[in-house]
Amino acid sequence: MRDTLKRKIIKVCDEKIESKGDNVGLSFYAFFANKNDDPELLMEAARWWILENKLDHFEKATKIRRMVEATL
Repeated sequence: MRDTLKRKIIKVCDEKIESKGDNVGLSFYAFFANKNDDPELLMEAARWWILENKLDHFEKATKIRRMVEATL
């Protein structure tokens, strides 16, 4: 997964955790606008989430943040 996407995921996780607390869950769609303006990037996130890590549709933002930080 490209570094720009990793940084975006960490930023979104931080924002969600700050606003809703440590138990907030999210899906990979949380990292994108409602418009599908970059389908390749969306598929990159989906591939990482679904195929590589076999994550559930919703996961804790704290878990996702830890997983992504470990790959930087």
